[in-house]
Amino acid sequence: MPEPRTVKLADILVNYSLKVKKGERVLINSSSEIAKPLVLEVYKKALEAGGHPFVNIAFEEMSNIFYNLASREQLLDFPKVRLFEARNMDCIVNIRASVNKRALSNVDSKKIAERSKVLKSISEVIVNEKRWVLCNFPTNALAQETDMSLEEYEDFLYSATNIDWEKVRKEEMKLKRVLDKGNVIRIVGEDTDLTLGIKGRKAIPCYGERNMPDGEVFLSPVEDSAEGYIYYDLPAVYQGKEVLGIRLRFKKGTVVEASAEKNEKFLVAMLDTDKGARYLGELGIGVNYGIKHFSKDILFDEKIGGTVHLAVGRSYKDAGGKNESAIHWDMIKDLRSGGAIYVDGKMIQRNGRFCW
Repeated sequence: MPEPRTVKLADILVNYSLKVKKGERVLINSSSEIAKPLVLEVYKKALEAGGHPFVNIAFEEMSNIFYNLASREQLLDFPKVRLFEARNMDCIVNIRASVNKRALSNVDSKKIAERSKVLKSISEVIVNEKRWVLCNFPTNALAQETDMSLEEYEDFLYSATNIDWEKVRKEEMKLKRVLDKGNVIRIVGEDTDLTLGIKGRKAIPCYGERNMPDGEVFLSPVEDSAEGYIYYDLPAVYQGKEVLGIRLRFKKGTVVEASAEKNEKFLVAMLDTDKGARYLGELGIGVNYGIKHFSKDILFDEKIGGTVHLAVGRSYKDAGGKNESAIHWDMIKDLRSGGAIYVDGKMIQRNGRFCW
């Protein structure tokens, strides 16, 4: 008998997030075999909706094997089959079911960056042309990252996903209206004073159609507008590596100074991936106050009410962004203790709570 909460999540993914229609091709990707219960329920729901589901299940160990054994030729080989697959799907469900969150910790970061460049065009097709949704399936590895038991993590996950997303949508529209009218946004906090241009950029409310859980409003700032500095007081995890105490200084939109208390070399290597990696591709404001526990998982953490996240690298075209890069790395700033957000000089948030 399947877990009722898993069945509910599958229903939300297929019928709410993706709104699968009869005849549509649905790709179901899972990062490991552990997610089998959710994969099967999504498969069922897609069939019931009249779709044509296809399933890809990976083994997490494959990435480490690839980076350790692949020749230069293999590292730079473009997987045409994956591009064909992406182009010929209507909807994509990506399920993360991590076995080991640090599996790539000892892999050369330059190899990861080079491979990201190779796969860039595939990512762009998925992000910009397809309907897609990303979610987690509870695993011991994910539970350990959050200092929870597996049972506690299951409660944490399902309480964040299996909710009334239409109600969330209505709340986010208030923030969207403020941002859409704005020209400049300023973020202040501990060792932080950063100004971004947002004129003409479209604020996008996120209420469960792409990420699950959700709960943010994001936009792509004007590419050459970032001025000032920011200190990220929460860990930033990317490609399996944890970077602590990131400090970035911006001038005319680009990162001119970068440091970190841990894994600084990895940070700099990612920023040097390509020209676009040193520009901001996204500013997001978290509005999900039901997620209070930092989990080292950006899928949850960027939604925490009272935080902002700024991603270096690739922007979103549907938000008006023009920056191109092989990377998109979200970094989170907690504003709940002494932070504030201003739009055109007017404070809209103080200590993580909106002022309207």
